[in-house]
Amino acid sequence: MKKVDDLMESARELKERGLKSGEIADELNVSRETANWLLTHSPADEDEAEAPGDIHLDWSSVGSSSRRLSLVAAAVADLIEEDLDEEPGVVVGIAKAGVPLATLVADVFDARLAEYTPRKQKWSDGDDDFDELSGSFSRNFADVQGERCVVVDDVVTSGRTMTEALRFVDEKGGTPVGAAVLANKSGKTAIDGVAVNSLFDVVRVE
Repeated sequence: MKKVDDLMESARELKERGLKSGEIADELNVSRETANWLLTHSPADEDEAEAPGDIHLDWSSVGSSSRRLSLVAAAVADLIEEDLDEEPGVVVGIAKAGVPLATLVADVFDARLAEYTPRKQKWSDGDDDFDELSGSFSRNFADVQGERCVVVDDVVTSGRTMTEALRFVDEKGGTPVGAAVLANKSGKTAIDGVAVNSLFDVVRVE
């Protein structure tokens, strides 16, 4: 999936499988705007239509191996531990791709696990009410109320989803004390005063 036309094909296949535009963005690790562009353009007009300034990140070689993912989770936990005076009581995984990583990070800290589903996963291209949508915590996982929480995801693209998750933790009575990701494409080192730690910072050089 190194070429744009491969991404376009993948986006269309995911759409045919019933995924919403927000879910497609999450699956391909691109912004909502890029997902829209991939769905509305074809390889034939790729050169004529200006593509969004985005970077696709494929970390399937890690995600497809439980051993590699465990090793990476240990590195992410080390990043978090280095930045905090006290270990978190709850690790919040952002669905979908952030949850397996968050599960293993929580295991390192012997912390509880919460799952947050962001509103972008409920959004489809053409919906005008994105701002009316709300994210949610799964009842099958831990409550964040009264807990020191670290939010974990795979990739930060624009920072909107991470911002949303941190604020939701706060609204539900938790204290967001940190955030960690595999790769940060946003250039942001902090969101709402909460440090964003990443194994890799991705910088686009124009």
